[in-house]
This record gives sequence, C-alpha cells and structure tokens, in this order.
Amino acid sequence: MEERVDRFTTPDGTRLRVADTGRTGDGDGPTLVLVHGWSQDLRTWDRVVDDLRRTGVSARVLRYDHRGHGGSDAAARGTATIDTAADDLAALLAERVPDGPLVLAGHSMGGMTLMALAERHPGLVAERVVGIAFVATASDDMARLDLALPGRRGEAVGRIEHALGPLTARLGHRAPAGEIGDVGRAGGARPRSRATLLAPAVRALVFGHRPRRADVLSVAEQALAAHPPSVAAFRASIAEHRRRTALAALSGTPTVVLVGDRDRLCPQRHARAIAAALPDARLVLLPGAGHMINLERADEVAAHVAGLLAAPPITTTEVIAQEDVTRVSA
Repeated sequence: MEERVDRFTTPDGTRLRVADTGRTGDGDGPTLVLVHGWSQDLRTWDRVVDDLRRTGVSARVLRYDHRGHGGSDAAARGTATIDTAADDLAALLAERVPDGPLVLAGHSMGGMTLMALAERHPGLVAERVVGIAFVATASDDMARLDLALPGRRGEAVGRIEHALGPLTARLGHRAPAGEIGDVGRAGGARPRSRATLLAPAVRALVFGHRPRRADVLSVAEQALAAHPPSVAAFRASIAEHRRRTALAALSGTPTVVLVGDRDRLCPQRHARAIAAALPDARLVLLPGAGHMINLERADEVAAHVAGLLAAPPITTTEVIAQEDVTRVSA
C-alpha cells in the first residue's frame, strides 16, 4: 500500500510533513492516526506500520511531524506547546479526515498531545474516536527528569537538564530530516557521523535490553533533524503538562496503555496513573523494553493497535506480561 507524503498548512501558516496511505472513503473502518514523541518524527512509527501491513491490516494510516520536528517547519515563537500540537492535530483531521471513526496512537509527547486533544476538542473526541493507545507517555509529573534514578543521582540529572535547556534553545543547526522508511529496510540508511557519536547516549537513555543498532541510529538521526529551539520550548511545555483530569473525556473509549519496564523517561508509575484514571483501560507492561517501545517491540504495539482497529470490548484493567501479549491480542 503506497504512502503519499506531502505538506499540510496549519491555520497559522506552519507547514507539517504528512504521510498518508489513503483518502477518506478508502474503507468503512477507522482511520489510524499515529502521533510521534518529543525530538522524533513520523519515522518512529515505521516498524509499527510495517508490522500492521505484514499482518494484513489494511486500514488507512495517517502520520505526521509535529512543528519543529522532522520535515515540518520550525515552530514560531510561543507555538511550541502541547496545546498547539493538539490544535494542529485537530486542524489536520478536519482537512484530511473530515468524517468517519478514528483510532489514535500517541508515543511520549504524542500521547500528551492526544490528552490535550481530548481537553481542547472534546466534541471531536467524543463523536469520532473509537480507540486510543497511549504508548510510553504520562499525564502529569514531568517537570523534573530524573531518569528513574533514586536520591541524589536523580536530583543531579534534573539539575543538568535544567541547565542544558536554555543552551539548546539558542542552537540553530538542523540536520536533514531523512526519508520515511529509513528504519529496518534494506539495512537502513547510511548512518551520519553525528548520529553515530550520539548513539551511545541515546541507547542508554531511551532503550532497554539489546536494541537494534539501526533503531538507535534512527532515534539519533531524528533528534538531529529536529529544530533545537522548538525542542527546548516543547520540553518546557511537557514540564507544565498536567492532564490527568482530561482523561475523563475518554471514559468508555477502548484504551490500551503500553509501557516498558526499563523506561527511564516515562517510567511505569506514569502508565499506572493513566490506567487508574481510566478504569476500563488495558495496561500492558513490556519486560526489558525502554522508552522506544514502538521500535523495540513494534510487533506487540502493532498487535494492540490492530485490536483497537477491530474495536474489541475492553471491560477491565489488566497488567499483561510479554508472554501474555499474543493471548490478549488474538
């Protein structure tokens, strides 16, 4: 199924890179919308999309780059916020998918964007969203990054991050955005030297046990393609993100919450808080996985997204280990 890549212009004139496998009317089932995380771009979903197609899922898939990320324009001053990201998504849906049911999946800041969408555009969510996947994300308590380290070590990490933020905001360089499909196809794209240098830190920060080198390099390349001042401003917005109460708008919507037990950025407590606010949600714990579970465990993520596309009934919160995923998703 061919994926068409073009640009969508938001109401304030910012152009977003969009990838779309079809147009409205291609089928009667839901359209799947994939929303990426902080400092990444739509390529972060490559493996999930590949797994969906490999297993016969033919739903229309729409994915895009947030402003300031990937192939989209840099965010204008004051617009690199989760609120604006939610408004961008609402505008994109109004133009590209104006009717029909939706399944939404958001990784990290993408999940936060979906929470803001529920808060700022409740009618859209209530009328059209038939399933939602929160992937390695949080509803609040993101002001200080401690990498899940205890005591003084965690406090030291928080102080370092606080000091680096203003420096990042003054950077101006931006690497090429790369092409969709760089991950896991024909050996992947040739790694750039800067991504190779960044790879060890990326591996330690956002991956779990024994990640693929191609995935680590892809995350590094996506981070280098993002616009540094935009990324810094979005990080400040993440620190202010408090939307646990907004989750009430999703009550009764089939929801899955996925988290790796080695996630340092959005550890298990965040996933459990989301599930606690949505008693009908399914909480899935992936042992050995880090923050980038849409790359590390793409097949499991794709299986749960496919389940949402089929609109299965979800009646109780469950915690599912890796060996149980096939049973639950079948």
